[in-house]
This record gives sequence, structure tokens and C-alpha cells, in this order.
Amino acid sequence: MTGALLELDSVSKTFTRGGLFSRTQVEAVIDVSFRLEAAKPEIFSIIGESGSGKSTLARIILALQTPTRGVARFKGRDLATLRDGADRHAFMAAVQPVFQNPFEAFNPLKRLDRYLYATCQRFAGAKTETAMQEGADKALRQVGLSLAEVKGRYPHELSGGQLQRVAIARALASGPSLLIADEPVSMVDASLRASIVNLFRKLRDELGLSIIYITHDLATAYSISDRIIIMQKGQVVESGDARTILADPKHPYSRTLKESVLEPLAPGERPLFAR
Repeated sequence: MTGALLELDSVSKTFTRGGLFSRTQVEAVIDVSFRLEAAKPEIFSIIGESGSGKSTLARIILALQTPTRGVARFKGRDLATLRDGADRHAFMAAVQPVFQNPFEAFNPLKRLDRYLYATCQRFAGAKTETAMQEGADKALRQVGLSLAEVKGRYPHELSGGQLQRVAIARALASGPSLLIADEPVSMVDASLRASIVNLFRKLRDELGLSIIYITHDLATAYSISDRIIIMQKGQVVESGDARTILADPKHPYSRTLKESVLEPLAPGERPLFAR
């Protein structure tokens, strides 16, 4: 496959706040451009603190919001031209989200296997109960679980780490080419974050899956990212090879983020960043 998987060309998003007599314009995203190649799966991280515009950018990539200016394209298709129907259905199968809080992603009164079956039926063409079960089991095994472990269980019966793996499996069940993971480990116990982060690396390498990893956590971004952009107040202040930038950031905001990383180290563990 050649060409761009995803391309953002000078994308901006402006919101109008306030009432009839006191409206203000808020620029959430300002002139952001980057490109992911279809032939080169990678983990591309969007890094920034709350209010930096990274989640708005994620919603634009998921075609949940339309840019005020600029163009976002997936496989050459302008996302602003997607309409309800076959085109949007195909896009939703190909671009899947993984959200921050797995406990909010599932109805506590609904069995987890039903979510997986529904995704297999809607997006993967599974027409029988057997096909849905096979699809669900395949997706769960890709994240280190199995249908036997999940079948019949409710969200409260799993740990946060297990539940986030089920959420990732649900996204994988449609056979996507791009995952949008928005702060996917921030609600997971610190001891389990590394396993989820390593899972994303495995999905990139074994499934050829591109992942946009959205985070404020430089430590995990440094661990798994191929390329990054760092956002401040809607603008990209630094971009390029992840290790190069995070090892020696040039922009003052990037340096401030790096200096704020004060994760405690396990005995014998080396720091992620050279101080």
C-alpha cells in the first residue's frame, strides 16, 4: 500500500464561546500538519497538557468534528465529505478509538462479550453466533486475553487493566488500520501501564497497525513513540523523531514538560530521560 494513511494539512479548529452579546472565538487547534504513511505503520504521539488541543485534534481525526480551516484526509478522502451511510461505516471500521476510562466505555449492566459480538457483526461481517464468537476470541487473544476469560462477565468483574485490554480488543475486532488512543493508560494502575504500552508496540509490529497515541505523559511516549508532536495552546511547538526530541527538547514548553517528569524509579531501574 502506498500513499498517505492519514494526512492533516494546516488544520485549525475555532470554537465560539459565550452568549448572544459576549461571544468570543477560541482557537483550539491552529495550523496543524502531519502525515502517516500507509506503508509504514508507526506509533505517532500527540503530547500536551490539558487545553493543548490534542483531544480536539483526535475528534477531527475521528471525523467527529470538522476543521474550521484546512483539510484532514484518510486514505485520500477528505473527512469533511463523509456522510452517513456506507462511506462513514467503512471509515468507522478502519479508524477505531480507544478512550481514557475503560469503566466509562462500557455499560455496567451489559456483558462484555456482547460488545465484542456487536462489533464483529456490524463491522467485520460476522453473521452467525459462531462467527461472532470466533471474531471476539481472535481480537481478545491479540491483547492477551481470550473469550473464555471474558464471556458472560460484566465490567466490574475485571480489573482496570483487563478492561482496557477488552476495550482495545473491541477496537481491533473491526480490523482497523488506525487506532486513536486518547490517554489510554491514565486511568490504569501504574503497575499495569507498561503492559498496555507494550501492547501497542506489539500491535504495531505484529498487525501492521498505525496508532495515534494521545497523552500528557512523556515517559510512556518516550517508551513507544516513533514520531511525536508536542502541542501548546493549539499549536505544534516541536515535532519529529520521538527519541531525538524527548532526549533534547529545544522549545521552552517541551523542556518544561520534560523537567516535570518525576516518576519514581523501581530499584535498579534507569531513568527514561537523561537529566
